[in-house]
Amino acid sequence: MSQTPQIVTRFAPSPTGYLHIGGARTALFNWLYARGRGGKFLLRIEDTDRARSTPEATAAILKGMAWLGLDHDGDVVSQFDRADRHAEVALEMLANGHAYKCFASQDEIQAFREEARAEGRSTLYQSPWRDADPATHPDAPYVIRLKAPREGKTVIRDEVQGDVTIRNDQLDDMICLRSDGTPTYMLAVVVDDHDMGVTHVIRGDDHLNNAARQTIVYQAMGWDLPVWAHIPLIHGPDGKKLSKRHGALGVEEYEAMGYPATAMRNYLARLGWSHGDDEFFSDAQALEWFDLSGIGKSPARFDFKKLDNLSGQHLAAMEDADVLAALQGYMEAAGEISLQSQQIDLVSSAMYVLKTSAKTLPQLLEKARFATVSRPIDRDEKAEKALDEVSRGILKELTPQLQNGSWDRNTLEDTLNGLAEAHDLKFGKLAAPLRAALAGRAVTPSVFDMMLVLGRDETIARLEDASA
Repeated sequence: MSQTPQIVTRFAPSPTGYLHIGGARTALFNWLYARGRGGKFLLRIEDTDRARSTPEATAAILKGMAWLGLDHDGDVVSQFDRADRHAEVALEMLANGHAYKCFASQDEIQAFREEARAEGRSTLYQSPWRDADPATHPDAPYVIRLKAPREGKTVIRDEVQGDVTIRNDQLDDMICLRSDGTPTYMLAVVVDDHDMGVTHVIRGDDHLNNAARQTIVYQAMGWDLPVWAHIPLIHGPDGKKLSKRHGALGVEEYEAMGYPATAMRNYLARLGWSHGDDEFFSDAQALEWFDLSGIGKSPARFDFKKLDNLSGQHLAAMEDADVLAALQGYMEAAGEISLQSQQIDLVSSAMYVLKTSAKTLPQLLEKARFATVSRPIDRDEKAEKALDEVSRGILKELTPQLQNGSWDRNTLEDTLNGLAEAHDLKFGKLAAPLRAALAGRAVTPSVFDMMLVLGRDETIARLEDASA
């Protein structure tokens, strides 16, 4: 019985900038498809454009993928480093008659196109050297062009788009090797995918037309075609292609905005792919459910409200230690001063109330302020207003009542409610100055949670500071 070949996917970004959110989703889809089927997920940096490719951009791409948790198999492949192999394939196609030497100059090609345009013909260049006798070849620079079929059609069997048919008379004899001996991107992609054993090419649908031209290279070399899956691009809320005007584009910007990586994976997976009505799901569920059949044909729309909602759900569902690790990672990415050991202990003990009331890590950090600040507490304007003379007097009265007795929620509730009743106050009127004293803010977790986390000595010290 024959074994099913192992699935191999790849992500192949160009290192000309940050990891774009669209690229991150492409990487995620490839990662999910391979990892969910026990396959391999490979990473190739398409750095043939030497003028625009930078080591800094490669580092940014690797950093973005590491934050998203998209681990790859084997070493990172540099497309530029494989130029000799690409040239070797071009020469092999030349030798087997699937490619030819073209000696046409740029001026000749331009003249052909202008004449074709004037006569209303196709401007796809048809080289006079395609079927020329090698004996007539001049001693001059040349490019190697692929011999594309002139008649019939090429059908791309796409798992997302369905069968896409392109007439062969719309395909040009693309250049595979330039006159300086360097390979073109279109050839390099096919050679790399073949040599890396890629079985499934999952990428943006802006590459759909490339698939027809690349198919001809596969056929010329007698190589098996990969499974194609071209996914629609991401649009902004206004339905236009995602761009800077819609907000953040790079993955690192979302890390710095304080979205946990697990929420980002969930949200990106839902951008253009669905599993029934499921919106919130775990990594394990995504790996189990993800399939190419769930990818839609229409562009997905990026929606910050949905991202915020998912982010809040993930924070609430995460283990406390994972939230703390994500918080510290966010603080580093945002340039915040990292937490000290005592602050970490207090934030950890407060996590049960913090993670259920925040949608993003900055919101969680703001809620955790009472656990990260030290005395004397810096108070904002609203908190300062809550500490009027009457409130300070009530806090002075409360302090000795907290010196003795159990330090548990029931005892604290009885003590504070009793004090509010004694002054004929609703509890909210007492809570406001307590929040100001304990956190320096008007909006905080419950005063009981803060007191329990801070402990008796620190709570009393903060109350004494505020009532002085």
